[in-house]
Amino acid sequence: MTRTTHPDLESYRLDLFVDEDEVLRSVMPEATAAGVPGISVSADAGKVLHLLARAVNARRILEFGALAGYSGIWLARALPPGGRLISLEVEEKHADLTRRNFERAGVADRAEVRLGPALETMASVEPEGPFDLAFIDADKENYPGYLDFSLRHVRDGGLIIADNANGHGHAHEVLEPGDGRRGIQTYNRRVAEDPRLVSHILPVGGWLAVSVVGRREG
Repeated sequence: MTRTTHPDLESYRLDLFVDEDEVLRSVMPEATAAGVPGISVSADAGKVLHLLARAVNARRILEFGALAGYSGIWLARALPPGGRLISLEVEEKHADLTRRNFERAGVADRAEVRLGPALETMASVEPEGPFDLAFIDADKENYPGYLDFSLRHVRDGGLIIADNANGHGHAHEVLEPGDGRRGIQTYNRRVAEDPRLVSHILPVGGWLAVSVVGRREG
């Protein structure tokens, strides 16, 4: 048995459990070199998304915000045969890059990108629900609107997950009017208090707010 020395518990945990392949490792460096903001979920968060999608046996996943396709690859690889990921993306450049990365990752047969503002395009996916999982990682001021849609179109027992629940490190502060991160504060408060949800924040990456849909009786 080969012994590997790690300087701390965090590096031990990530080395043992977060298994990026060559495609995943290259997505964001290549994207940032092409001028795309380096704001994707971390590898750690990607693995958690994959795990949660597998845990609820997700067959239909809706993603708000594709960026370069990094999180979408983790989610699409969790799908069983016949499963489907729909990713909504407002920027044409990002959508094109995501499509290419889905091809490279071997998930283009189960993952697609739809172009346009998510608040407008999300109505077009209604007939394709109910969804087993919705992942929200788009413009922060509209998180409450994406939550409203997800509450209507994610099945009981399914998951609603939002990235950046820490508000980029400022969710605990009093934010000025017009600060888009106030949308995250509203989102966090709503999922914490909504009786239709069981929610908690997983402090992974920019923090994932994870909610199970469905009131539990008794």
